[in-house]
Amino acid sequence: MKQTLTSAALALGLAAGAAQADTIVDIAAGDERFSTLVAAVTAADLVETLSGPGPFTVYAPVNDAFAALPEGTVDTLLQPENKDQLTNVLLYHVDDRKLTSRDFAAGANFYKPVLASERLCITSHSGVTITDGTGDVANVVVADIQAENGVIHVIDKVLLPGTRPDCH
Repeated sequence: MKQTLTSAALALGLAAGAAQADTIVDIAAGDERFSTLVAAVTAADLVETLSGPGPFTVYAPVNDAFAALPEGTVDTLLQPENKDQLTNVLLYHVDDRKLTSRDFAAGANFYKPVLASERLCITSHSGVTITDGTGDVANVVVADIQAENGVIHVIDKVLLPGTRPDCH
């Protein structure tokens, strides 16, 4: 029940921001639950890109998803000397198409994020899950937040590149 209430509150809070047709970055910056994501996008110099015309689909991890990474990971990624690695992780969360939850084919299918050499396995069946390159699964907890330049799907895990996920 708590998860349902949290998801509903998150959906209501984000839907209010999306009603103004802000960009993906505007919506994320206007919600404290994305402060770590916004800090990372800023450190990677991706603000201008993700504020551009798009279209984009962003799988946006909440702060708790970043906090679940091994201790020190976020601080390490935010250091200037690790900008390339941070950029790769962030681009793994971006598709250069506008994909609403209705656009995800039923079952498990590969999707290609902007990070060209990688794949995500997105499963659509009674909800949407995303398997990353480590084989771990993120849940889409709020789908289809409309932005001027695309759509945001809120996820509960930071997606990490690696090997091609199993997608059956």
